[in-house]
Amino acid sequence: MDIEILRTFVEVMRRCSFAAVAREKDVAPSSISRAISSLEEELGVRLFQRSTRRLEPTEAGIIYYEHVEPLVDELERAHSMAADLSEHPRGTLRITTPVTFGQITLIPLLPELSTLYPDLTFEISMDDHMVDLLSERIDVALRLGPLTDSSFVATQLCELMFVVCASPAYIKKYGRPETLANIEQHNCLLFPLPGYSSRWRFRDKTGRVYEVPVHGRCYISNAFSLKQSAMADMGLVLLPRWVVWQELENGSLVDLFPDYDVTATEFDSSAWLLYPSRSYLPLKVRVFVNFMKDKFRAGLPWE
Repeated sequence: MDIEILRTFVEVMRRCSFAAVAREKDVAPSSISRAISSLEEELGVRLFQRSTRRLEPTEAGIIYYEHVEPLVDELERAHSMAADLSEHPRGTLRITTPVTFGQITLIPLLPELSTLYPDLTFEISMDDHMVDLLSERIDVALRLGPLTDSSFVATQLCELMFVVCASPAYIKKYGRPETLANIEQHNCLLFPLPGYSSRWRFRDKTGRVYEVPVHGRCYISNAFSLKQSAMADMGLVLLPRWVVWQELENGSLVDLFPDYDVTATEFDSSAWLLYPSRSYLPLKVRVFVNFMKDKFRAGLPWE
C-alpha cells in the first residue's frame, strides 16, 4: 500500500476538500481525486460521497480514518526522529502568526534564522483568525492573549501590555482626558471585536477594575491602521505597547493613562508559542522554540 496515498487520504479527511489538499501539495485537484479513487478501488469501498458542493466521508471512510490516522502520524514521527539524528534541522517549518505581530516580531528575525539553519524552509501563514494547527499541519503557532487551549504545549514568550494613547495635535485641539470618565467625551478609534468594541477596561494599582464606555466613528480591524489613524489626529486608541512603542518614545503618540493597566478583553495576557506534539518535539520545532525564547529573554525584540 502506498504510504503517500494514505497521507493524502488523512489530509482530505481533515480538510474535507480535494482542492484544499491540492493547494497544499501544489498539484491539480484531479490528482488528489485519482489518489483517493485508487485507494477506494483497492479497499473495495467508497470512502467519500462526492457532490458539486460538498465532500462527505462515508461510514467506511470514518472507520478507516480512525485506524489509519494514528499510524500515519506515527510514521511521520518516526521519520522525524530518524532525520533528527543528524542534529541538523531540515525540512519545512510551518508557522502561523497574527499579521501585525508577525510583521513586527517574526519577519525581522528571518534573516538570522535562515543563516543559522540553511536546510530549513519556512512557510509562514499570517492570519488574525485562529488556525487549526492539526488540520492545517502547523508545526508552531504564535498566539496572543490568555491561554485557553490546554491540548497543546505552550511556552510563554512575554506578557503583553496595552496603552490608551493619542497624538499631541489631537490633545491640543480637544484636550487631554484627565479622568477615565472624560473618555466618553472623546472620539475613539475602535477594533471591531465582538463584545468588546463598546468599552475599555482599566485596572488601578490596588487591583480595582473600571469599565469605561467608548464611542467612535471608525472601526478598523488592523492594529497598524489604527495606529496610523491615531497619528493622523483622529482620536484616542487602545493598542498593544509593542505596536506603538516607537511612537511613544519619539513623542508622536502620548500614553494618556500610564498609571493604569488597560485592555479591551482580558488583563494579564501574553504572547505564546503553541505546538501540538507532546510525545515528541521535532528538531526543527525545538530549535525554533529555543531561538524565540532566547530572543525574548534578551529583551523584547520590537524594542
